[in-house]
Amino acid sequence: MPDTITLEARVPDTSAGRRFDAVLAELFPEHSRSRLAGWIKSGQARLDGREVRPRDPVRGGEHVTVEAEIGIQTDAPAEDIALDVLYEDAEVIVLNKPAGLVVHPGAGNPAGTLVNALLHRDASLSALPRAGIVHRLDKDTSGVMVVARTLQAHTALVDQLSARQVHRQYLAVVVGALVSGGTANAPIDRHPRDRLRMAVREDGKDAVTHFRLRERFRAHTLLECRLETGRTHQIRVHMAHLKHPIVGDPLYGGPLKLPRGASPETIEALRGFRRQALHAETLEFAHPVSGEPVRCTAPVPDDLRALIDALRADQREHEDRQR
Repeated sequence: MPDTITLEARVPDTSAGRRFDAVLAELFPEHSRSRLAGWIKSGQARLDGREVRPRDPVRGGEHVTVEAEIGIQTDAPAEDIALDVLYEDAEVIVLNKPAGLVVHPGAGNPAGTLVNALLHRDASLSALPRAGIVHRLDKDTSGVMVVARTLQAHTALVDQLSARQVHRQYLAVVVGALVSGGTANAPIDRHPRDRLRMAVREDGKDAVTHFRLRERFRAHTLLECRLETGRTHQIRVHMAHLKHPIVGDPLYGGPLKLPRGASPETIEALRGFRRQALHAETLEFAHPVSGEPVRCTAPVPDDLRALIDALRADQREHEDRQR
């Protein structure tokens, strides 16, 4: 991707009286509104050669020019870290993130992240916000993610997420034998005292999680969760709020719960699972250019599959003893 771009267009006569920033967003939809507004304010986007304000009205028929520097949006070293790519084309990369891989560099994780790996695979991603990442997974949550490779794709995917048009389905092993699915509709925001945690709060942001039973065990349940919104730690917070925390969750899980009379193998499987038992299984979205549906599924990782197998075996053993 070049360091500078040049764009030109004519304002439609039908746009007379509308704000310049709104018209610009329609003329160049591959760029975000915030990016376009910044170019207007810096004088890089002009109307008939004049600097104007974002709110200034257009007359219709004017000539719009944009001479803007893209520059580096993501400044992180590229690192040769293997990626499990599920789908890839010129616009997007869909990958299966392993548990333990941090998404963004930050305090305590300056390198060895997904961003570093992506920049090694495609250096042009440095010109995109967050190296093209439009949504994230927690470090110890595994599963499918989509990354944009162009500004147009990035803008389109962010818009789909905002409009709740992206299907995100997770698998979660939770404490307790649930008898039915349901919906958690409870606002979430930062915990008032612990800044590492999120919490259900009346003054929080809208958060909705739908869940249904995939398989029930003696003292645990395998759930299929669908995100309607995408708040930080959303499924983890909602399930803990419902008194069915995710197994192994270090922030929201609480004390270890064992089935009554569990075998040593079952106890070892539960005690040995040291991350949240949460996996982003399926992601479906409209391709940002063609509009065709893209659906990718990430296989259940070995550690989570072993946990499910152990709970399933415990269930069978219990049923055999009841006969």
